[in-house]
Amino acid sequence: MLKQLRQALFQVLESSRKKIDFKNINYLPRWAILCFDIAILLIASFFTKIIVSKIQKAAFFSLGFSTEEVIIVTINVLFFVLFRTYAGLIRHSTFIDAAKFFLASIATSITALAVYYGYLFLVGQELFSIPQLFIYSIVSFCGLFLFRILVKQVFQVYQRYNDEEARLNVLIYGTGENAIAIASALKSENPSRYKILGFIDKDGKNKSKEILGLPIIHLNRKTAVLLRIYNAQALIIADSTLTKEENIRIVDNCLEYNFKVFRAPLISDIEKHTNLSNQIQKIQIEDILEREPIKLDNKLVAKEIFNKCILVTGGAGSIGSEIVRQVANYKPSKLLILDQAESPLYNIQLEIKNNFPNLNFEAIIADVRKGEVIEEVFKEHKPQVVYHAAAYKHVPLMEKHPSEAIFANVLGTKNVADLSQRFKAEKFVMVSTDKAVNPSNVMGASKRIAEIYVQALQHKVLADSKSKTQFVTTRFGNVLGSNGSVVPLFKRQIEEGGPLTITHPDIIRYFMTIPEACQLVLEAGAMGNGGEIFIFDMGEAVKIIDLAKKIIRLAGFVPYKDIDIKVVGLRPGEKLYEELLSDKSTTLPTYNNKIMIAKVENCSHSQINKDIHELITLAKEDEKNAIVKKMKDIVPEFLSMNSDFEIFDKKIV
Repeated sequence: MLKQLRQALFQVLESSRKKIDFKNINYLPRWAILCFDIAILLIASFFTKIIVSKIQKAAFFSLGFSTEEVIIVTINVLFFVLFRTYAGLIRHSTFIDAAKFFLASIATSITALAVYYGYLFLVGQELFSIPQLFIYSIVSFCGLFLFRILVKQVFQVYQRYNDEEARLNVLIYGTGENAIAIASALKSENPSRYKILGFIDKDGKNKSKEILGLPIIHLNRKTAVLLRIYNAQALIIADSTLTKEENIRIVDNCLEYNFKVFRAPLISDIEKHTNLSNQIQKIQIEDILEREPIKLDNKLVAKEIFNKCILVTGGAGSIGSEIVRQVANYKPSKLLILDQAESPLYNIQLEIKNNFPNLNFEAIIADVRKGEVIEEVFKEHKPQVVYHAAAYKHVPLMEKHPSEAIFANVLGTKNVADLSQRFKAEKFVMVSTDKAVNPSNVMGASKRIAEIYVQALQHKVLADSKSKTQFVTTRFGNVLGSNGSVVPLFKRQIEEGGPLTITHPDIIRYFMTIPEACQLVLEAGAMGNGGEIFIFDMGEAVKIIDLAKKIIRLAGFVPYKDIDIKVVGLRPGEKLYEELLSDKSTTLPTYNNKIMIAKVENCSHSQINKDIHELITLAKEDEKNAIVKKMKDIVPEFLSMNSDFEIFDKKIV
């Protein structure tokens, strides 16, 4: 027995040396909370006797509880059970818990008064003092309420103290309703990821006031300077009135001095049952694209797609899959997703099935290079609108394998375009690239030949009264995040610790997002009447080295210090800048000032058809030099750069 007592005592002493971990304290059972509340009621009853004795100036000797006091406490406990005051979690007490205690106290007082007057009527004696009852009600309610506030505050103070190092010091940009709502929600989160230091007001109207007990800071200097002054580590942009230019200027200034930048959602867009901190997103490179986003005519697109059979070739690729997603929103009668890549096709099939359960769609494994296979697709489904996104687009690979560029980009386009005409599709929309303009590589030249054929086919269709298919081409620059583009490469290199590789310090590119690129395709298809090449006003060109620096800073690193940038030299066929128009081309405006029509020279269908047949024959023989020579005959402006094929360039005298 003595041995067991010694062991128990040793365990108690040992446990007392350990630090209490509030995080791992389990929630108290309901009976324990009820016991705490009963104890508070008994203490309140004891203090009530002291208060009454002081008021009456009488001596206070009794430490026990009278029958009358036990009756009042018992009535109080019964109403606790009735109102389930013990069901809440003490550390998460709210106004509702206080309301329950208030109702229980009122009900106890009314019931006790009924017992008092009933006893007085039956026996003719007072059971207890009415003033004592009211004092007890006030003291007990205050005790119960303060107990819960105390427990809640202890947990919150501990939580803040424990998470102080982990929390990020932030300033919130904005003083509007959205900024206040976001700040309030972030302050009440537990555990908290952000410590809010204040609000930045760009207008300076409220600089002497406070919001949620935090200062309003006038934006009288650069944002990065304010962040440094207030010892903040990051900025949360919660001002929905900022323009694109203002957003870019703020983000660039913060990134330049290695401050983190986050974008807060609109309070109306916050997803329910989701931690708000998880919806405070890091600024993405798409957010600081130096161009206003394109605004599209959705009604026109809906009219083009609704209740029609739509075919998307290359539907599992980065561009094609986004076209598929956007087309699905317009409720086509049937959506055909065609691609030769099995796994990506399976993935987009699952996505569409989950997100559009009522959509009639079919995933088709087929290769646009195989005309007889594609013909069977057209025979069975007779698509009314065709979006042709199937293509090879990797410049160095196509430079090494020009025959594959011919098969995929030229023959594939010819197959789908010819079948669209033969089976009387309403629209054929081709996805092209700015690399087709004054091409410097095999890939760009193959896409330009495809453009020439599609336009020539349109002129042939116009001469044939039996066919009404309209052939449209869209041409845009690099797409952020697409397969093989520079942004995913940079992100992967950052994950690996660097360095980021660029081909030349002066290389520039035009950029747009995948959704914008695909919206352009849909808009062009709806807008076009046939024969047009639509180009997009892509704003200012971006230096790739500047893009690399921004992506490094967005990832929270310092360029050349944490992550290095190395110049590795231009790749075969790569040029320093891309163009959207050739020297001989002009543009015509459309109703959308961001979309223009390129006016280019037309070629006869018979001539380009003959040239393509010769090109395909050479491709089957895999005669690289002969293929490229023929491509340069078809596209005279095709001048190879940083490539072995430069020797075949036609010299301009």
